[in-house]
Amino acid sequence: MNRHLIGLLLGTEEDWPTAFETIVRRMGPVRAGAGEEHGFDVERITIEPFDLRDKPRYDLVIDRLAYWYYVPREWLKKIALMDDVYLLNSPFTFQSMEKHAAYCAMMRLGLKVPDTVLVPFKDPPEHAKFAYTASRYNKSFDLEAIGDRMGYPLFMKPYDGGAWVGVTRITDEADLRAAYDASGQRLMHLQKAVEGYDVFARSLSIGAETMVMKFRPELPMHDRYAVDHEFLEPEVGDEVVTISRLINAFFRWEFNSCENLVSGTEVYPIDYANACPDVALTSLHYYFPWAMTALVRWSVFSLVTGRKPRLDLSMANYFAIADRDDLSYGEKLAGYRKLADEYFETDRYLDFCESRMGHVGEVVLEWVESPDFDALLVDTVRNTYPPEEHDRFIAHFRGLVGLWVRDEAATQPA
Repeated sequence: MNRHLIGLLLGTEEDWPTAFETIVRRMGPVRAGAGEEHGFDVERITIEPFDLRDKPRYDLVIDRLAYWYYVPREWLKKIALMDDVYLLNSPFTFQSMEKHAAYCAMMRLGLKVPDTVLVPFKDPPEHAKFAYTASRYNKSFDLEAIGDRMGYPLFMKPYDGGAWVGVTRITDEADLRAAYDASGQRLMHLQKAVEGYDVFARSLSIGAETMVMKFRPELPMHDRYAVDHEFLEPEVGDEVVTISRLINAFFRWEFNSCENLVSGTEVYPIDYANACPDVALTSLHYYFPWAMTALVRWSVFSLVTGRKPRLDLSMANYFAIADRDDLSYGEKLAGYRKLADEYFETDRYLDFCESRMGHVGEVVLEWVESPDFDALLVDTVRNTYPPEEHDRFIAHFRGLVGLWVRDEAATQPA
C-alpha cells in the first residue's frame, strides 16, 4: 500500500483539525485508477530548527499559521522549492500578493472592485533614512480632497489586513481624518463603499469545490452565516463561484474565502485574499461538515493522482483574455472560468470523488450523527464562550448541525 503523510500547520485551532483527522481515519484506504491502495496518516507539525537540506516526511501540508509566523513560512518555502511538497496554500503568493496586489490583479482582469486608493503612512517608518527621503521625494497630499473625489461613505482598511482588524467605516471628513490619524504606521486603503447592496455573499473554496453562503456581517459570529440555499439568482451565483475560482487559480490558492457584495445583478468583490479562511465549527456550523469533506477530498485527490504543485504563475494567460476589446465582461468571465477549471482539473476531480471516494459522504454523515462529534461540538463551545452561555450555544449549534444531518441524509441512497 502507498502511504501518504498529511501535515497540519496549526495555530490555536482544535475543532477542524480533529474533524479532519477523524474523517481521514474513518475513511480508510482509497484505490487509484490502476487499483493500487493509498492510505493516509495525519500529523500536527511542530516548529523547530531545520536544515535546508533535510528531507521532509510530509507529502502534503495544510498551512494555517505561516501567514504571520515566519519560521514555518520559511520552512514551507524550503519544502516547496526543494522537495515538491504539495501546499495549501502557496506561501509565496500570500506573502507577495496580499490584498493590495489582489485588488490590482482583479482590476486588471475587469472585475468590479470598488474604487480604491492607497494612502501613505500617517506615522513614518522607523528608518534612519526616512526623514531625508521624505523631505526630498514625498509629495504632500490633501486627504480630504481624496475623500471628496471618491465620495462618501468609504472604508479605510489595512492593505494587507485580515479578520476585519483596522477596518473603519467613514461617512465624512471628520471620520476620515480621525481614522487616518489613528492608523499610525499601518499602510491603508481607502475603498468606496457599495451602498444599498442586496446581499453579502461569502464563498469558501477548497480545491475545485466552492460553497457560496449568505453572510450577515452585522450579526454576532455565530449568526453570520445564514442557512439559505436560494439567496442568489442562478446567474449571479455562478458569477460568484467563477470569481472565487478565478482568484484562487490565478494566485495558486487552494483554501481561500472570497467576499462579494451583490447589488441587483452586479457583483462587487471586496475581499478575497484570506490566507487562513474561517472554518470554525462555531461559525460555519451547518456548513462545517461540507468544508471538512471538501478538505479531505481535495487532499486525497492531490496525493493519489500525483497532482504536481504549481509554483509558477500563468498570469499572462488571464491578461490575454482581459486585454481583448472584442469580449464582453461575461465572455471574459467564461474564459477565466475555463482556465481556472483547467488548473483545478475540475472534471477529473469530480470523477475521482464519485468513483474513488463515493463512500466519504456516508462516513461523514455517520460521524456527525455520532456521540464523538457531539463531544467535539460541546468541547468547542466550552472553549469558545463563557460558562453562562454554554447551554444556549450548545443547543444552538446542535440544532444547526442537526438540520445539516437531515438534509444530507435525504441525499444519501436508500
